[in-house]
Amino acid sequence: MAARIGALEAGGTTLVLAVGDAKGNIKEQISMPTVEPERVVPEMAQWFADKKVDAIGIGAFGPTVVNPNNPDFGKICFTPKPGWSYYDFLGNMKAGCDVPMGYDTDVNVACLGEATFGCAKGLDSVCYFTVGTGIGAGVMVGGQLLHGMLHPEAGHILLNKLPYDPGNSVCPKHTCCFEGLASGPSIEARWGAKAVDLADRDEVWELEADYIAQAIEIYVTCYSPEKVIIGGGVAHQEQIFPMIRKKFLTYLNGYLSTKELDDIDNYIVPNSLNEKQGILGCLELGRRALEG
Repeated sequence: MAARIGALEAGGTTLVLAVGDAKGNIKEQISMPTVEPERVVPEMAQWFADKKVDAIGIGAFGPTVVNPNNPDFGKICFTPKPGWSYYDFLGNMKAGCDVPMGYDTDVNVACLGEATFGCAKGLDSVCYFTVGTGIGAGVMVGGQLLHGMLHPEAGHILLNKLPYDPGNSVCPKHTCCFEGLASGPSIEARWGAKAVDLADRDEVWELEADYIAQAIEIYVTCYSPEKVIIGGGVAHQEQIFPMIRKKFLTYLNGYLSTKELDDIDNYIVPNSLNEKQGILGCLELGRRALEG
């Protein structure tokens, strides 16, 4: 009988819970708001226990401790989300449902989902980043999700602010970081409307594409991914992708020459799993935890 694997994609606004199998078949899925952990974590643990899952994969919003050798593994670090700072997320989930659990960031599991079931299947070096309320990146190098002293916070790389940019960074820590200049709140602050309502404003997407292209040039020269995948709300603006690819090649300026870059339309791409990449990555993370 196939193992029943639980998947928990814990976003800053919404928590998505699912039960599926190692092949990526989702059998049941629910969601609930990300309220204080004392209220919601016992409820989630009980939901999985009632479903009799054999393992669970958790993709958590960050910052969080993802190194299994760290004594704080599975804890949320400082966050403005009420009640979550320094909360032992993994420990409290295990207290309510004692099965093997894999734990990583939400963007890392999205990267894992694409590498296991999506457009990056068969590749072992992939960069996935999401551009929405915030900007984060999941990085796979040599088949392993990248951690380090904490985990990549690639939404906060510093970019060159363009002289014709009428806006300012919305990041409270940086005057010119990627998230501060190109996230959804940045677009809204600069143009006075949400991104979804600006689809026909070419100047919005030319500027956005430039910042995304700058970031990708940095990611590519640092991580050398075989594919770059863009998720989040901005990825729904399909008109932006040709702009990003063109500007990226301009910034790279011929420094690298590879077969992947020669096929740029299939190198920088939108997510491919209909917004399921995170929950599918959690299934794979759970499968790995079950197999040890």
